[in-house]
Amino acid sequence: MIRVGVLGYGYWGPNLARAVAETDMATVEMIADSSGAALGRAGRRHPSARLTDDWRELVQDPLVDAVMIATPVRTHFELALAALRAGKHVLVEKPMAETPIQAARLIDEAARRARVLMVDHTFIYTGAVRTIRDLITSGKLGDIYYYDSTRVNLGLFQSDINVIWDLAVHDLAIMDFLLDARPVAISASAARFVPGRPENMAHLSVYYDNGAMAHLNVNWLAPVKIRQTLIGGSRCMVVYDDMQASEKVKVYDRGIALSDDPKATYERMISYRLGDMWAPALSPKEALVSEVQEFARCIDTGETPVNDGRSGLRVVELLDAASRSALRRGEAIELGGEMQKAS
Repeated sequence: MIRVGVLGYGYWGPNLARAVAETDMATVEMIADSSGAALGRAGRRHPSARLTDDWRELVQDPLVDAVMIATPVRTHFELALAALRAGKHVLVEKPMAETPIQAARLIDEAARRARVLMVDHTFIYTGAVRTIRDLITSGKLGDIYYYDSTRVNLGLFQSDINVIWDLAVHDLAIMDFLLDARPVAISASAARFVPGRPENMAHLSVYYDNGAMAHLNVNWLAPVKIRQTLIGGSRCMVVYDDMQASEKVKVYDRGIALSDDPKATYERMISYRLGDMWAPALSPKEALVSEVQEFARCIDTGETPVNDGRSGLRVVELLDAASRSALRRGEAIELGGEMQKAS
């Protein structure tokens, strides 16, 4: 049984603690938060867990095997590094750090101490994203041409990160999981309309080495909540709508066919295929519980999770490059380093 300490019991920490409590592979040993009110809520929900207002006490506790970090992004590096140095396995909320350099240091520390380092990219454990990945790897979608996502809503306005780091991070993690192609450049434009707050709307374009392209629209100042993604393939296309209660993923047997006849006129070179639509059955299992179980399994077996530190670093590199591009009004930033996926 993996004994888990949860750092932070504000917005996301309660979800992590609940997911731990719902699996038979781990238990909530300790919860830390500087807020007395938060600790009061934690004590009522997890009466067997020990509570502390000092995160250092949790990190150094010999009964804690693994630490889950659900605190502001600016604190991720310090807390995760301290936990790894104390010999703990670490699951850190996304994004894993503020800079690629910090993310790389966490990876090195985890490797040096043979500890599991996992980044909380929860969406890649959803039945919808897992099904889309199966469709891609099976070849049913053909070559992937584009990934087009709209992720907008009214709030929540963050104080320490902008909308790119808050919302686009989800799609960047999903794309890292779904697509085998390597991103080679990114451009972003962003704007702020609330004084004293970070940028609240942005558009990102990601360019891949195989010619594929991704476009992301993220916004905290939209009148409705939209979570919709279009994925275009040479054989089939997918609509992924996370706001739907059922049929979140729909596969369309639609596309175009090109003629190889050099004598064909332009109009005859392209024909359209309009086939059926079908909605695959999705696993109803909660993504966060699946992720916690995978964290515990990797601790037991020593295996590397798909959302390991290097996955987190690739996402942070994209976020960092997008932020630099936004400062330059959309200038494309070339990518390198960890963006090369391990074979």
